[in-house]
Amino acid sequence: MYSLLFLAGVSFLWSLFLTPLVRNLFQRWGVVSHPGGKRAIHDRPIPRVGGVAIIISYLLAYGCLLLVQLKASFIVWESLDSVLRLLPAAAIIFLIGLIDDLKGVEPWHKLIGEIIAGGFAYWAGIHVQGFGGYNLGPWWSLPLTILWLIACTNAINLIDGVDGLATGVGLFATCTTLIAALLQNNVDLALAVVPLAGCLLGFLRYNFNPATIFLGDSGSLFIGFLLGCYGVLWSQKAATILGMTAPLIALSVPLLDTGLAIFRRFLRRQPIFEGDRGHIHHRLLDRGLTQRKVALTLYACCAVGATCSILMMNKNFSGVVVLIFCFMSWIGIQHLGYIEFGVAGRMFIEGAFRRLLNSQIALQTYEDRLNAATTPTEYWNVMEAALKEFGFHRAHMMLGGQAFDWQDSDYPVSSWDVTIPITDLDFVRLTRPFGASGQPNVVAALADILRKTLIAKRPDYINAPHVYQAAAGRSD
Repeated sequence: MYSLLFLAGVSFLWSLFLTPLVRNLFQRWGVVSHPGGKRAIHDRPIPRVGGVAIIISYLLAYGCLLLVQLKASFIVWESLDSVLRLLPAAAIIFLIGLIDDLKGVEPWHKLIGEIIAGGFAYWAGIHVQGFGGYNLGPWWSLPLTILWLIACTNAINLIDGVDGLATGVGLFATCTTLIAALLQNNVDLALAVVPLAGCLLGFLRYNFNPATIFLGDSGSLFIGFLLGCYGVLWSQKAATILGMTAPLIALSVPLLDTGLAIFRRFLRRQPIFEGDRGHIHHRLLDRGLTQRKVALTLYACCAVGATCSILMMNKNFSGVVVLIFCFMSWIGIQHLGYIEFGVAGRMFIEGAFRRLLNSQIALQTYEDRLNAATTPTEYWNVMEAALKEFGFHRAHMMLGGQAFDWQDSDYPVSSWDVTIPITDLDFVRLTRPFGASGQPNVVAALADILRKTLIAKRPDYINAPHVYQAAAGRSD
């Protein structure tokens, strides 16, 4: 216990001392985050390489422990081989973040580096062994371990959008893991976790609003990666059959934010790696909360997640805790007011997805039949058979010097029409009533299919120039 207190205190003091030095040094070098831009909410240049102070403090804390030769120093020496095996993975993550802070790194390059680091971590003994009571074989363990580490690494990075938020979220997750390690009597994990808690607490002194230094990618990626590794080590000795569920809940706030961001961008057909202002902290800011209130609100959510994850270590409560936590998360997402999820939910419940699927099938069938036709009359027959299905009540086509017209017997008074030009003289005009039934959202797709197909078929139906002149006279 004395060794843990020593590590916590020394790492806190080193972080408290080194952070302003690092801040002033990088500010002098001009390595700062400038105000402005789509997502920036600070109003002055702020140094962004705070991860350097955290990592140096973390390593110095162990150096001090080895110098004073407390009881835990012998445990550290005995675990040195495991630490050295994990060191390349942690170094890769830190270097990726540092280069990104200094020069910028493409998202795909960053992802490749994280996959490589995840592979090194797996080689060092970080294995996701099971989930939900199921043991995983080596073929599943490797990809799921890498996926888990990538998710944790980027989760802390993506939530780093408000002063002190990522640092505080990381601190809550670290303290939760520390409590779990003490309850499991997992001394090795406790010794690995406690200096990170001290470093984050010391750094938070300068990172909380108004911040004078940011974590940067060098800090957020490194913290997320370490927390991912700690979560796996926690699960390997967990008493509950749910395995990774407890560490997942401990990191629920950043992981949920990452999951929501990916799902939102997928629904909007946006690039997954493209930043936006739709994160949880942005939604809270848009509701009028200050940066401090946003950070404190999400701290409270982290505290709830931490409590749930610790309670899950008791087998008797694990199932109930998961249900309660999922219900609370669903309520929280509803209050954030994401339009994407509301629309997607209504579409699913009301059967709109099935209708859209049927529309796409009908359009594909229509295009195939149109491609099989060879004369204007055959084109018109295909069109006339599909017009009512698509909700149109009238159509007029001028093609190859021939005019075609169709009108439903129940022609409405209130309607609108669209004209699809094929050539200078050829066109198709479709009329549809307001609020018409039939296949929804097909007008633009139908117009594209008609124009593309009929232009491609033009050599089949084109006639002599005098035919077009006669057709032009009749169309008037």
